[in-house]
Amino acid sequence: MKINLCPNCGSDAYIKSGIVNNRQRYKCKSCGYFFTVNKLGKKIDDYYVNKALQLYLEGLTYREIERILGISHVSIMNWVKKYNVKRPYKTDYHPTYKILNAQELAKYFSDAANLTGAGVLVTELGDKFMLIKWERFKD
Repeated sequence: MKINLCPNCGSDAYIKSGIVNNRQRYKCKSCGYFFTVNKLGKKIDDYYVNKALQLYLEGLTYREIERILGISHVSIMNWVKKYNVKRPYKTDYHPTYKILNAQELAKYFSDAANLTGAGVLVTELGDKFMLIKWERFKD
């Protein structure tokens, strides 16, 4: 990664100053601050952030979303806090979900019994589709 400025004072006057933990170390000529190259880290694509938040709003738990998308439930929790996403309170419905490929989805909708009742949402999930259906809780 290219260093543009000193993180301490913002100066562009710096020199190489050794290697620490296999990372290049730099020294700012202006303020004498030592710093290293920032880690790139792993960044999760925005598509998965949006998809995780959508699934959370649909009523799935953090761990269910983790199993579906393969993203840590802690990351999903942090996104919910970061974007201040709120779920509706006290609903009489709970979601059930299925992961289907295109042929299975077509077969599912060809059965008339699957078209009646509560709402259904179909969302893309890579090369498959997720079908979420809401069913009323039994009293």
